[in-house]
Amino acid sequence: MGLEEEIEAIEDEIAETPYNKSTEAHIGRLKAKLAEKKEKLEQQSGSGGGGGYAVEKTGDATVALVGFPSVGKSTLLNALTNAESEVGSYEFTTLDVNPGMLQYRGANIQLMDVPGLIEGAAHGRGGGQEVLSVVRTADLVLFVLSVFEIDQYDRLAEELYNNKIRLDTEPPSISVTKRHTGGLKVTTAKGVDLDEATIKEVCREYGYVNADITIQQNLDIDELVDALMDNRVYLPSAVAVNKADLIEPDYLDTVNADLRDRGIDPDDAVFISAEEEKGLDALKEKIFDSLGLIRIYMDKPGRGVDYDEPLVITEDENTVEDVLDKLGGDFDERFRFGRVSGESAKHDEQQVGRTHELADEDVLRIVARK
Repeated sequence: MGLEEEIEAIEDEIAETPYNKSTEAHIGRLKAKLAEKKEKLEQQSGSGGGGGYAVEKTGDATVALVGFPSVGKSTLLNALTNAESEVGSYEFTTLDVNPGMLQYRGANIQLMDVPGLIEGAAHGRGGGQEVLSVVRTADLVLFVLSVFEIDQYDRLAEELYNNKIRLDTEPPSISVTKRHTGGLKVTTAKGVDLDEATIKEVCREYGYVNADITIQQNLDIDELVDALMDNRVYLPSAVAVNKADLIEPDYLDTVNADLRDRGIDPDDAVFISAEEEKGLDALKEKIFDSLGLIRIYMDKPGRGVDYDEPLVITEDENTVEDVLDKLGGDFDERFRFGRVSGESAKHDEQQVGRTHELADEDVLRIVARK
């Protein structure tokens, strides 16, 4: 039996097994086996390929435009950036990854128009593996949907999930420490529903015989498998609904209902017309906010505050130490202290150290040894 047949057989067994406490450990073991075999199949499928598209990441952040063929991604890219992506009304117009640079609020945001995803992309259809390899390197996934085909979201999200991309969630809080003896010891926080037997069964499938396993949050079997595989990518996402200029007002309720059915708040989605260049300012703001970017205005000795070209960092890496890392050079070694004015400061020119957390549009002066 080949790998594909083995995968199908395991999937069938999972589907046919009723889920309850008595079968939970068995299903956990099956899902762990399934993930390993899919990983092996992916490695075999990619062993003779070209290894994906080579796109150099530039700018302060990178956004992957994900959508089905001819949904309007190329038109949108051209409208937002200085790129010139080929536009057509037929499928697979974009055969290569086309990058463009969106300049907004002082940030340089790289947008990547990747070839339209199709069902089966995660398993190699239509060069899907190469497309998805680019998406995995992005900082934000922007779904571009046709207002008449909101259900495309389901298939796109499934393809991303099958390629180990997890959207709008954080990695599970799990630690596994190997030991030489003693078997598996499981410690769980209050509120964790998975029982100890299930956790041990899944861990054994990944070769853990003696280990301390600590789980800090409630999770399901799939999330436990994700944590143990340790090769998942966790990315935020946003939704742009294109061709909004073509819908009749009475159809809007249907579109909103379709979005809600997929867990998307219509108020969070951005309705646009790439062709008519409508709604693009709102989309730019959505992209910026979803990336969690922070602008820091540097007070440069002898030149004053540079308000034209801020240093751009993120909400997750927003300390003075992170600024020093981004500045590079010998600033890290020469750093004495910083002076901050703005939202994060208790007062203007507050003296701060490396661990001070900065806020958007703070003014920072680095005081360094000569």
